[in-house]
Amino acid sequence: MQDIKGLTAKEVLESRKKYGKNQVDYKKENGFWKAVKSLVQEPMVLLLLVAALLYFISGDTGDGIFLASAIVLVAAISLYQDSRSRNALEKLKAYTEPECTVIRNGITKKIKSEELVIGDSLVAEEGTAIAADAKIIQSNDFSVNESILTGESLPVAKDAESSDSYLYQGTTVASGLAIATVTAIGNKTKLGQIGKSLDSIKEEKTPLERQIGNFVKKMVIIGAIVFLIVWLLNYYQSGELLDSLLKALTLAMSILPEEIPVAFTTFMALGAWRLMRLGILVKQMKTVETLGSATVICTDKTGTLTENKMSLAKIYNFETDSISDYTEASANGNATIIRMAMWASEPIPFDPMETAIHEAYRQTHVDDERPGYKIVHEYPLGGKPPMMTHIFENSAGNRIIAAKGAPEAFLNSISFSEDQKNSINSAIKQLASDGYRILGVAESRFEGDHYPKQQQNFDFTFKGIVAFYDPPKKNITSVLQEFYKAGITVKIVTGDNAETTAAIARQIQFVGSEKSLNGDELIQMDQQELQQRVRDTHVFTRMYPEAKLKIINALKAQNEIVAMTGDGVNDGPALKAAHIGIAMGKKGTEIAKQAASLILLEDDLSKMVTAIAMGRRIYTNLKKAIQYIISIHIPIILTVFLPLALGWIYPNIFSPVHVIFLELIMGPTCSIIYENEPMETNTMNEKPRPFSNTFFNWKELTTSIIQGLAITAGTLGIYQYAVYHDYNENTTRTLVFTTLIIANIFLTLVNRSFYYSVIKTLRYKNSMITSIIGITLLLLGLLLFVPPLTAFFEFETLSLQSLVTSILIGFISVIWYEIIKAFKRLNHQSYKWLKRQI
Repeated sequence: MQDIKGLTAKEVLESRKKYGKNQVDYKKENGFWKAVKSLVQEPMVLLLLVAALLYFISGDTGDGIFLASAIVLVAAISLYQDSRSRNALEKLKAYTEPECTVIRNGITKKIKSEELVIGDSLVAEEGTAIAADAKIIQSNDFSVNESILTGESLPVAKDAESSDSYLYQGTTVASGLAIATVTAIGNKTKLGQIGKSLDSIKEEKTPLERQIGNFVKKMVIIGAIVFLIVWLLNYYQSGELLDSLLKALTLAMSILPEEIPVAFTTFMALGAWRLMRLGILVKQMKTVETLGSATVICTDKTGTLTENKMSLAKIYNFETDSISDYTEASANGNATIIRMAMWASEPIPFDPMETAIHEAYRQTHVDDERPGYKIVHEYPLGGKPPMMTHIFENSAGNRIIAAKGAPEAFLNSISFSEDQKNSINSAIKQLASDGYRILGVAESRFEGDHYPKQQQNFDFTFKGIVAFYDPPKKNITSVLQEFYKAGITVKIVTGDNAETTAAIARQIQFVGSEKSLNGDELIQMDQQELQQRVRDTHVFTRMYPEAKLKIINALKAQNEIVAMTGDGVNDGPALKAAHIGIAMGKKGTEIAKQAASLILLEDDLSKMVTAIAMGRRIYTNLKKAIQYIISIHIPIILTVFLPLALGWIYPNIFSPVHVIFLELIMGPTCSIIYENEPMETNTMNEKPRPFSNTFFNWKELTTSIIQGLAITAGTLGIYQYAVYHDYNENTTRTLVFTTLIIANIFLTLVNRSFYYSVIKTLRYKNSMITSIIGITLLLLGLLLFVPPLTAFFEFETLSLQSLVTSILIGFISVIWYEIIKAFKRLNHQSYKWLKRQI
């Protein structure tokens, strides 16, 4: 390689001062004003504005000022929630800032892509994304995928002598390695000038997001129809236009469940932020929703199940037909094999096995030949099984042709006698069954410069096998047990051979290690056999991109929700196809990270247990919040509507002032209390929920509707109790309002779990419970016992007996659900007992 020093620290600063940072700036709408604009278009805010205006027109200034204040408060809460969500997503975006490799002051280092400057020496290697426009000055068997610019999916070969020797921002390296001088950054790049950016791609709405949107739209339509009916009915009875309009607006406000979309956005954005703090980077909010449904995890072996800390452990010498332990002292007899393995590796090693080979060469060879040779031709990793070949030459014209790869690749391309084949196969089996990763090493000679089109066409001499030990991660056995306990199937999908994979699988107590399927067998199967074998097999070996993709699609066709881990260029298609593509933050290539929907910053699979637990927790808590919203809206709607529709003595028991007060209490309850709820104790012991499940089918809504009707029975029951005792309208209103507030408090507590008792859930750690309920009770106390407020809300201070009656009815209208939960627990325990007996 040429001696490239790159820019000095001073030159970097000068270049940045002159040309700026490597950032593409687009005109973006201000987040705050976008939120304000969205808020003004909210149906609830529009209704409040109209109601406040009507109060002012009719001369009721006090109510008008209250509603105007309520608008400010609603706006403040909404903007705060939006700000939390935006801040969470901005922090996520900062973490997804890509990195690139440069040479500066003669040292190769990784930097953030935005820190790249004009004149930098950019190192572009297989699997990376090009971070700026640059001119190639040196390359080895280099090709680039430029589909983002040209639409052409086939890689384009490039070198310093090509007619187009430039690299362009946003393109990806398909093979090889190149060093290029940066010529344009930011908006001056070809990509920047044509205005393409990942930021401009709109994120598709998730199924749950669409369901919530459709539900809210339906409620808005129903609210509009009921609004017109009530307006006309009131106007017909009273003949007063403004008064009847206000009463109709009261009902319309009670129908709108505007808290649901706010809760969804808050839960997803804050969930993604919480995951980021745990070292799990979620690139799209929809992944948070999907996490809790994962049924299958397809994991690679190296670096995920194992440490990815390769050490050269054994060497098989073909000439002597012997296997020996590798130590620096004992390697002299195998020096030729180590030397050939080194020449077959990249000159600048980045793969752990190649790094180990270079280190072994350094230890066993006093005279380092590397500075005297340069690479003149390269065959990248390819073929089935895969191999790679490098051709080096020195100034005297001496040539070294070295190859390494799967030992089976050489068995297919070299003519061996039957005995020789048996010896090699025996060595492969022995080394692989002990859990070693193995590479065959071969040498060739070739005169002339017209090299064969395919590396397999060289006349190779087999030298031997180098074996590396990559120990399993210390925590991996417990991680697998967590997945199994959560009802999640784990499958190993690796490019390694069956014996090595099976050995590691046995060491980590992997379920299904006894049988495996290789890529060649899998690719030849018809659809029916493929689905059957993919379902029943848990270890997949010698896999290549097409085979990995077939596995993912076969699992998806069986309605499995598939998560897949990957780190290489070849994992890209499968990562993109999986419901949850998981890239490794440290050893993952840029292409893998781009294709994935989730990145594990520490390359630790145990984080996936955390992520799935968080996904289940978020979904469960969102479900609780939505069921709470539906349950509490029903009594508000019916308490406003039924007295009017049935012609009761006090037909307009609530005004917009009362409804908006209830809304202000409900909003924080669903978005703050339930978002902070801890995970329930049985969450990770249950099977994954079907992804097709929704909150808005009759089965899911039944509980909420019955709870809402029970609270309605309580509020209307105390209404009739008050009328029976000849209480006036203000006292009746106070009793009904108090009962509804108390029922709301107990509903919040009861709905913290739909399985465990309220006594157990009171022990859950959630500081927001005490705060929100305390504020609610304080406000209720102020309304009941501070005369100006009592008069403003048209209430009466209640006697102790009336207050106790309201509390008791509010309590009974909700607490009955504890009996249902007790039966659930009893049935579940009985089922578990019967299962044990069988």
